[in-house]
Amino acid sequence: MSETPDAPQRPRRVVLMLLDSLNRHMLGSYGGDEFATPNLDRLAARSVRFEQHHTGSLPCMPARHDLLCGALDFLWKPWGSIELWEEPITANLRRAGVPTVLFTDHPHLFETGGENYHSDFTAWDYLRGHESDPWKTRPDPSWIGAPSFGRGQFPYDNSRGWFRGEEDFPGPRTMRATAAWLREHAPHHESFFVWVDEFDPHEPFDVPEPWASRYDPDWEGAHLIWPPYAAAGVERGILTKREGQQVRACYGAKLSMIDAWLGRVLDAMDEGDLWDDTIFVLCTDHGHYLGEHDLWGKPGVPVRSTLGHIPLLVAMPGAAPGSSEALTTTVDLHATVADIFGVEIEHRTHGRSLLPILEGRASRVRDELLCGIFGRQVHLIDERHRYSRGPAEANAPISLWSNRWSTMPLMGMREAKLPVPDERATLDRMPGSSIPVIRQPFQEGDLLPYWSQGTPAGNALWDRIEDPGEDHDLAGSAAENRQAERLREALRAVDAPLDQLERLGLA
Repeated sequence: MSETPDAPQRPRRVVLMLLDSLNRHMLGSYGGDEFATPNLDRLAARSVRFEQHHTGSLPCMPARHDLLCGALDFLWKPWGSIELWEEPITANLRRAGVPTVLFTDHPHLFETGGENYHSDFTAWDYLRGHESDPWKTRPDPSWIGAPSFGRGQFPYDNSRGWFRGEEDFPGPRTMRATAAWLREHAPHHESFFVWVDEFDPHEPFDVPEPWASRYDPDWEGAHLIWPPYAAAGVERGILTKREGQQVRACYGAKLSMIDAWLGRVLDAMDEGDLWDDTIFVLCTDHGHYLGEHDLWGKPGVPVRSTLGHIPLLVAMPGAAPGSSEALTTTVDLHATVADIFGVEIEHRTHGRSLLPILEGRASRVRDELLCGIFGRQVHLIDERHRYSRGPAEANAPISLWSNRWSTMPLMGMREAKLPVPDERATLDRMPGSSIPVIRQPFQEGDLLPYWSQGTPAGNALWDRIEDPGEDHDLAGSAAENRQAERLREALRAVDAPLDQLERLGLA
């Protein structure tokens, strides 16, 4: 977007921080009072707080594809690297002479299906030891672990005992490295893009004392740091109501601890007077169920607001703090960064820049958005409704479009991967691209990614204004018919594969 001669020069320095699994409704700035988030609230006080920000592609790596590539991918593939027909925003910034740096403790960025997202950064720093990171080959014998809710042996079991104090945990180390860069390197660059991909407050919800007992001081025994992934978890006896309280308290402890370390980053911004010429974005990939509707983790159910209605804070020089009711999603962050630095994206994208909102030139950038997980329900969110559309019958037909054949790695189940393409595979073209892509159709009975298996038929519709708790399903009403037609048109607008429309009964 070109600027008028009289328009002020936009900042060309951006810090974008993603806190994984950050629950919007638990933040003080969004009305939460269950857990302390003083530094997130401190950031919100100088930010535009987006009230209607939602997920696009889920879960972890698909959301990062949305952010770095600006293109929804859940309609075409389940989990994977940057494809041959696209490139990350960091490649565009490199050609524009903008230094880029990544600070992260997120293990999926260095596993199969995520391994090339970091490669176009000018520099990157991986702080080791979180969740599935294969960092150590043996455990410290002093670490006794905690109930795993069926997860079994995990790389974290080897890593955990080697954290001698709070400052040794991956989250604090990531925040400390970020703050040090802002103090030592930021003054030397007229422009930069810093991406902090912080895995906290993602599980394991493991923190040292006094954090560990802060929200459940009466709990006895090992803290329940590994939440189950389950629907009707208490009802089915997977955990008791009391155990659910402990899991939720452990999430709150992790949230408050990483909030405290976020304060170190904000302090560095203060000390360097960086707020005057730096845009600071705070976002997440998705939320996390902690007992709402007896849902836990990220089970195979329609994406409710707890998981899909997410926080977004943007502190931008010249933008007055306040709130925006504009409907936004993750791909819009990619479009905004491209707009800030004035770079042209050659591959097809789906985002809308938020600069018109931040600069007061517009109150909205879109009327609706798409959300979903490959092979599961497809969702349409507008200003009033959240519509979830499941497969009409069997979870087929559906095709995987990719030149990088991978899906989410599973610790302890290394053979649970996608089969290689077979004689049904054809070469096709991704929308907006002339590069051939392998298109592998799946039929009923084929091995789909594990989260796509057993996707039930049926739809759900919630009125987000009249029923914010999503207690009354309006599926089957005339309102659903209208939303189904809107979903059909939205899928056609992004050139979604025809078999997606067939699978959903919308062809």
